[in-house]
Amino acid sequence: MQYIIRLKWFIILVLLQALVLNHIHFEQYATPLLYIYFLLKINSGNSRKGLLLWAFFLGLCIDIFSNTPGLNAAASVLTAFCRPWILRLFSLRDTTDNFEPGIYQMGFAPFFRYTLVMVLLHAVVLNLLDMFSFARPQILLLKIASDAVITLIFILCVDSVRRKK
Repeated sequence: MQYIIRLKWFIILVLLQALVLNHIHFEQYATPLLYIYFLLKINSGNSRKGLLLWAFFLGLCIDIFSNTPGLNAAASVLTAFCRPWILRLFSLRDTTDNFEPGIYQMGFAPFFRYTLVMVLLHAVVLNLLDMFSFARPQILLLKIASDAVITLIFILCVDSVRRKK
């Protein structure tokens, strides 16, 4: 049953990202990357191989719809690879080994820090691969910061609404 729910979220987030959010650009810079919410919410007890496979297929689906040659897949896999360490860094010590990270489970401050680091990591990798140059560092930093801020706002809104169900 858990895999069906996870697959449903996968499909919803990929379609939402590909059909709606990829066409939203605030001030020509900020693009919400809501699809990484899927990676943030996978149970902490999942195997590393499973997490990396989910991340690869998530990024690959976004790449196929966005016509970007592997950028999202690479950024998603690196983000998923670093996720266990980042989650361990910000989760409470008395939590069980298998929990779904969220505002309700972790508290607002730890979830905010965990999400901020994950979103920043993903935005840095994605934008560095996209630009593949340090010729215009101001534009690169502005794009990273704006993508991270708008994505963080979207993720916090979705998680706060989702937990009230």
